[in-house]
Amino acid sequence: MKGSGRKLLGSGIAADLEAEIIDGRLEAGSRLEENEIARRFEVSRTPVREALQLLAARSLVERVPYRGVIVSEISQAEIEQLFEAMGELEALCGSAAAQRMSIGERAELLELHRDMEALAAAGERADYAEVNAAFHNRLFEGAHNRYLTEAAEALRLKLAPFRRAQLADITRMQRSSAEHAEIVAAICERDADAAARALRRHLVSAAAQILARWAPGRARGGSLSRDKERTVKLGDRGAPDTAHDPHARAMADSGGD
Repeated sequence: MKGSGRKLLGSGIAADLEAEIIDGRLEAGSRLEENEIARRFEVSRTPVREALQLLAARSLVERVPYRGVIVSEISQAEIEQLFEAMGELEALCGSAAAQRMSIGERAELLELHRDMEALAAAGERADYAEVNAAFHNRLFEGAHNRYLTEAAEALRLKLAPFRRAQLADITRMQRSSAEHAEIVAAICERDADAAARALRRHLVSAAAQILARWAPGRARGGSLSRDKERTVKLGDRGAPDTAHDPHARAMADSGGD
Protein backbone atom coordinates (compact mmCIF):
# COMPACT_ATOMS: atom_id res chain seq x y z
CA MET A 1 0.00 0.00 0.00
CA LYS A 2 2.81 2.40 0.85
CA GLY A 3 4.47 1.86 -2.53
CA SER A 4 1.14 2.27 -4.30
CA GLY A 5 0.45 5.47 -2.40
CA ARG A 6 3.83 6.92 -3.35
CA LYS A 7 3.18 6.03 -6.99
CA LEU A 8 -0.14 7.86 -6.94
CA LEU A 9 1.50 10.82 -5.22
CA GLY A 10 4.26 10.86 -7.83
CA SER A 11 1.67 10.80 -10.61
CA GLY A 12 -0.10 13.78 -9.09
CA ILE A 13 3.11 15.80 -8.82
CA ALA A 14 3.97 14.87 -12.41
CA ALA A 15 0.53 16.04 -13.57
CA ASP A 16 0.99 19.45 -11.90
CA LEU A 17 4.50 19.92 -13.31
CA GLU A 18 3.34 18.70 -16.72
CA ALA A 19 0.61 21.34 -16.86
CA GLU A 20 3.11 24.05 -15.91
CA ILE A 21 5.49 22.94 -18.66
CA ILE A 22 2.76 22.83 -21.31
CA ASP A 23 1.40 26.23 -20.27
CA GLY A 24 4.86 27.79 -20.23
CA ARG A 25 5.00 28.52 -16.51
CA LEU A 26 8.07 26.30 -16.39
CA GLU A 27 10.21 27.49 -19.26
CA ALA A 28 12.46 25.38 -21.46
CA GLY A 29 15.89 25.12 -19.85
CA SER A 30 14.55 25.51 -16.31
CA ARG A 31 16.21 23.22 -13.74
CA LEU A 32 13.90 21.08 -11.62
CA GLU A 33 15.47 20.67 -8.20
CA GLU A 34 14.27 17.63 -6.22
CA ASN A 35 14.57 19.29 -2.80
CA GLU A 36 12.73 22.39 -3.93
CA ILE A 37 9.87 20.38 -5.45
CA ALA A 38 9.69 18.20 -2.32
CA ARG A 39 9.32 21.31 -0.15
CA ARG A 40 6.71 22.76 -2.45
CA PHE A 41 4.52 19.65 -2.38
CA GLU A 42 5.44 18.80 1.22
CA VAL A 43 6.57 15.29 0.37
CA SER A 44 9.77 13.25 0.54
CA ARG A 45 12.11 13.08 -2.42
CA THR A 46 10.92 9.60 -3.42
CA PRO A 47 7.63 10.63 -5.09
CA VAL A 48 9.45 13.62 -6.61
CA ARG A 49 11.93 11.26 -8.27
CA GLU A 50 9.02 9.16 -9.55
CA ALA A 51 7.35 12.29 -10.92
CA LEU A 52 10.53 13.34 -12.73
CA GLN A 53 10.90 9.85 -14.19
CA LEU A 54 7.37 10.11 -15.58
CA LEU A 55 8.12 13.51 -17.11
CA ALA A 56 11.31 12.15 -18.64
CA ALA A 57 9.37 9.24 -20.19
CA ARG A 58 7.07 11.82 -21.78
CA SER A 59 10.10 13.74 -23.10
CA LEU A 60 9.09 16.86 -21.16
CA VAL A 61 12.33 16.89 -19.17
CA GLU A 62 15.79 15.45 -19.66
CA ARG A 63 18.68 14.60 -17.37
CA VAL A 64 21.72 16.63 -18.33
CA PRO A 65 25.17 15.75 -16.88
CA TYR A 66 26.30 18.21 -14.21
CA ARG A 67 23.03 20.16 -14.50
CA GLY A 68 20.37 17.73 -13.31
CA VAL A 69 16.81 17.57 -14.60
CA ILE A 70 16.07 20.26 -17.17
CA VAL A 71 12.77 21.18 -18.86
CA SER A 72 13.08 20.13 -22.49
CA GLU A 73 12.81 22.44 -25.45
CA ILE A 74 9.96 21.23 -27.67
CA SER A 75 9.40 22.95 -30.98
CA GLN A 76 6.17 23.26 -32.91
CA ALA A 77 7.73 21.11 -35.61
CA GLU A 78 8.37 18.32 -33.08
CA ILE A 79 4.77 18.45 -31.87
CA GLU A 80 3.52 18.34 -35.46
CA GLN A 81 5.72 15.35 -36.19
CA LEU A 82 4.51 13.53 -33.08
CA PHE A 83 0.87 14.08 -34.03
CA GLU A 84 1.57 13.12 -37.64
CA ALA A 85 3.17 9.85 -36.56
CA MET A 86 0.36 9.21 -34.08
CA GLY A 87 -2.23 9.91 -36.78
CA GLU A 88 -0.70 7.33 -39.07
CA LEU A 89 -0.42 4.72 -36.30
CA GLU A 90 -3.98 5.30 -35.13
CA ALA A 91 -5.20 5.16 -38.74
CA LEU A 92 -3.51 1.77 -39.16
CA CYS A 93 -4.98 0.53 -35.88
CA GLY A 94 -8.43 1.85 -36.77
CA SER A 95 -8.34 0.26 -40.20
CA ALA A 96 -7.33 -3.10 -38.74
CA ALA A 97 -9.85 -2.79 -35.88
CA ALA A 98 -12.67 -2.15 -38.36
CA GLN A 99 -11.89 -5.51 -39.96
CA ARG A 100 -10.87 -7.56 -36.92
CA MET A 101 -12.81 -6.41 -33.85
CA SER A 102 -15.29 -8.92 -32.48
CA ILE A 103 -18.91 -7.96 -31.90
CA GLY A 104 -18.18 -7.73 -28.18
CA GLU A 105 -15.19 -5.43 -28.73
CA ARG A 106 -17.26 -3.14 -30.96
CA ALA A 107 -19.93 -3.01 -28.28
CA GLU A 108 -17.32 -2.03 -25.66
CA LEU A 109 -15.99 0.72 -27.93
CA LEU A 110 -19.52 2.04 -28.47
CA GLU A 111 -20.16 2.00 -24.72
CA LEU A 112 -16.99 4.00 -24.07
CA HIS A 113 -18.07 6.51 -26.70
CA ARG A 114 -21.50 6.90 -25.09
CA ASP A 115 -19.86 7.44 -21.71
CA MET A 116 -17.73 10.20 -23.25
CA GLU A 117 -20.75 11.83 -24.88
CA ALA A 118 -22.36 12.15 -21.45
CA LEU A 119 -19.14 13.45 -19.87
CA ALA A 120 -18.63 15.98 -22.67
CA ALA A 121 -22.20 17.24 -22.29
CA ALA A 122 -21.64 17.62 -18.53
CA GLY A 123 -18.26 19.33 -18.99
CA GLU A 124 -16.45 16.67 -16.92
CA ARG A 125 -12.99 17.25 -18.36
CA ALA A 126 -10.89 15.04 -16.06
CA ASP A 127 -13.20 12.05 -16.38
CA TYR A 128 -13.49 12.58 -20.12
CA ALA A 129 -9.71 12.53 -20.53
CA GLU A 130 -9.51 9.25 -18.58
CA VAL A 131 -12.20 7.53 -20.66
CA ASN A 132 -10.69 9.01 -23.82
CA ALA A 133 -7.42 7.21 -23.08
CA ALA A 134 -9.35 3.96 -22.59
CA PHE A 135 -11.19 4.55 -25.89
CA HIS A 136 -7.99 4.91 -27.88
CA ASN A 137 -6.36 1.98 -26.10
CA ARG A 138 -9.37 -0.14 -27.07
CA LEU A 139 -8.77 0.86 -30.69
CA PHE A 140 -5.13 -0.18 -30.45
CA GLU A 141 -6.05 -3.55 -28.94
CA GLY A 142 -8.79 -4.01 -31.53
CA ALA A 143 -6.17 -4.08 -34.28
CA HIS A 144 -5.11 -7.50 -32.97
CA ASN A 145 -1.51 -6.78 -33.93
CA ARG A 146 0.84 -6.77 -30.94
CA TYR A 147 3.52 -4.71 -32.65
CA LEU A 148 1.11 -2.04 -33.85
CA THR A 149 -0.42 -1.87 -30.38
CA GLU A 150 2.97 -1.55 -28.67
CA ALA A 151 4.12 1.18 -31.08
CA ALA A 152 0.87 3.14 -30.69
CA GLU A 153 0.90 2.89 -26.89
CA ALA A 154 4.55 4.03 -26.70
CA LEU A 155 3.93 7.08 -28.87
CA ARG A 156 0.70 7.88 -27.09
CA LEU A 157 2.67 8.10 -23.83
CA LYS A 158 4.80 10.88 -25.33
CA LEU A 159 1.74 12.70 -26.66
CA ALA A 160 -0.40 12.24 -23.54
CA PRO A 161 0.44 15.63 -21.96
CA PHE A 162 -0.48 17.50 -25.13
CA ARG A 163 -3.69 15.54 -25.67
CA ARG A 164 -4.77 16.19 -22.09
CA ALA A 165 -3.99 19.88 -22.49
CA GLN A 166 -6.13 20.31 -25.59
CA LEU A 167 -9.05 18.52 -23.90
CA ALA A 168 -9.00 21.12 -21.12
CA ASP A 169 -11.10 23.28 -23.44
CA ILE A 170 -14.78 22.28 -23.16
CA THR A 171 -15.59 23.21 -26.76
CA ARG A 172 -12.70 21.07 -27.96
CA MET A 173 -13.79 18.20 -25.72
CA GLN A 174 -17.28 18.28 -27.24
CA ARG A 175 -15.84 18.42 -30.75
CA SER A 176 -13.61 15.49 -29.89
CA SER A 177 -16.66 13.51 -28.85
CA ALA A 178 -18.35 14.27 -32.18
CA GLU A 179 -15.23 13.07 -34.02
CA HIS A 180 -15.32 9.85 -32.00
CA ALA A 181 -18.86 9.26 -33.27
CA GLU A 182 -17.50 9.11 -36.83
CA ILE A 183 -14.72 6.75 -35.81
CA VAL A 184 -17.11 4.39 -34.00
CA ALA A 185 -19.60 4.45 -36.87
CA ALA A 186 -16.89 3.49 -39.37
CA ILE A 187 -15.60 0.66 -37.19
CA CYS A 188 -19.07 -0.70 -36.46
CA GLU A 189 -19.78 -0.64 -40.21
CA ARG A 190 -16.48 -2.46 -40.83
CA ASP A 191 -15.37 0.36 -43.14
CA ALA A 192 -11.58 0.28 -42.80
CA ASP A 193 -10.91 3.23 -45.11
CA ALA A 194 -13.45 5.48 -43.38
CA ALA A 195 -12.05 4.56 -39.95
CA ALA A 196 -8.51 5.47 -41.05
CA ARG A 197 -9.67 8.81 -42.51
CA ALA A 198 -11.66 9.68 -39.39
CA LEU A 199 -8.71 8.96 -37.12
CA ARG A 200 -6.32 11.04 -39.21
CA ARG A 201 -8.76 13.96 -39.10
CA HIS A 202 -9.09 13.49 -35.35
CA LEU A 203 -5.32 13.78 -34.82
CA VAL A 204 -5.00 16.74 -37.22
CA SER A 205 -7.70 18.47 -35.20
CA ALA A 206 -5.92 17.72 -31.91
CA ALA A 207 -2.63 19.05 -33.27
CA ALA A 208 -4.28 22.29 -34.41
CA GLN A 209 -5.74 22.87 -30.95
CA ILE A 210 -2.54 22.32 -28.99
CA LEU A 211 -0.39 24.34 -31.40
CA ALA A 212 -2.84 27.22 -31.28
CA ARG A 213 -2.40 27.47 -27.51
CA TRP A 214 1.31 26.59 -27.37
CA ALA A 215 3.02 28.96 -24.96
CA PRO A 216 4.61 31.98 -26.72
CA GLY A 217 8.38 31.85 -26.87
CA ARG A 218 8.62 28.24 -25.67
CA ALA A 219 9.29 26.44 -28.92
CA ARG A 220 12.56 26.70 -30.81
CA GLY A 221 10.61 27.36 -33.97
CA GLY A 222 8.70 30.26 -32.43
CA SER A 223 5.08 30.45 -31.32
CA LEU A 224 2.04 30.54 -33.54
CA SER A 225 0.47 33.89 -34.13
CA ARG A 226 -3.31 34.20 -34.12
CA ASP A 227 -3.46 34.75 -37.87
CA LYS A 228 -1.75 31.39 -38.39
CA GLU A 229 -3.84 29.32 -35.99
CA ARG A 230 -6.43 28.36 -38.56
CA THR A 231 -3.88 27.12 -41.08
CA VAL A 232 -2.14 24.66 -38.77
CA LYS A 233 -1.96 21.19 -40.25
CA LEU A 234 0.30 18.22 -40.38
CA GLY A 235 2.30 17.07 -43.39
CA ASP A 236 0.51 16.07 -46.58
CA ARG A 237 0.40 12.40 -45.55
CA GLY A 238 -1.57 13.08 -42.37
CA ALA A 239 -3.71 16.02 -43.40
CA PRO A 240 -7.25 15.63 -44.73
CA ASP A 241 -8.11 16.75 -48.25
CA THR A 242 -9.85 19.97 -47.28
CA ALA A 243 -10.45 20.97 -50.87
CA HIS A 244 -12.74 18.00 -51.52
CA ASP A 245 -13.90 16.96 -48.06
CA PRO A 246 -16.43 19.48 -46.62
CA HIS A 247 -16.31 17.94 -43.16
CA ALA A 248 -12.51 18.09 -43.02
CA ARG A 249 -12.58 21.67 -44.30
CA ALA A 250 -15.02 22.65 -41.57
CA MET A 251 -12.76 21.10 -38.92
CA ALA A 252 -9.69 22.80 -40.29
CA ASP A 253 -11.51 26.11 -40.21
CA SER A 254 -12.57 25.51 -36.62
CA GLY A 255 -8.94 25.01 -35.52
CA GLY A 256 -9.64 22.39 -32.83
CA ASP A 257 -9.58 18.66 -32.00
